[in-house]
Amino acid sequence: MASTAVIIAHGELELTPEVQALVARADLLICADGGLCHAAAHGWRPHLVIGDLDSAPAELVAEAAAQGVRIERHPCRKDETDTELALRAALAEGAGEVYLLGATGDRLDHSLANVLLLALPEAAQARVTIVVGRQRIFAIRGQGEIGGRVGDLVSLLPLGGDAAGIWTTGLEYPLRGETLPFGTPRGISNVLTAPRATVRVERGLLVAVVTEV
Repeated sequence: MASTAVIIAHGELELTPEVQALVARADLLICADGGLCHAAAHGWRPHLVIGDLDSAPAELVAEAAAQGVRIERHPCRKDETDTELALRAALAEGAGEVYLLGATGDRLDHSLANVLLLALPEAAQARVTIVVGRQRIFAIRGQGEIGGRVGDLVSLLPLGGDAAGIWTTGLEYPLRGETLPFGTPRGISNVLTAPRATVRVERGLLVAVVTEV
């Protein structure tokens, strides 16, 4: 059982101290196809490389296989993205925490698709976080906590429909049983007033974006 899994996708990856620490403590390190390029560049050896492998150079795949890395090749004509396959693999291994690195970049469609993965029903069994530079993105179902420093920005965005009955503490602009309508940006740019904020949502799903300032 993997308690912490780190997935490296093929988007933009900033090598921050947080990223290095996450990779160092990962019980399970998964490369989603071309994410293997990032791993090779930084000397990280994954446990699993998964996808259709159209973005991972053949020589890197062969080198990883020779080192004992498990390679799971899927057809190019498939319904899932490589990152979705990686996330499902991490959840199947029983990961309680999953961090997605390299999940955003100049392909806006892939960036949006990766954020939408947070809404997968199966993802509710773990805390799944997308790490992008100084930002963290994760879903809140029912209730959740947001950690950071006083002054950090917090945006709460409804996903898949209205989010209703929202109660917050530790934020400059509190919500007291209110609704954030789907498709409106009202929840953008709140501010942490304490090292830890709480959010409770009675109906719907929220995506939290925390930006370190």
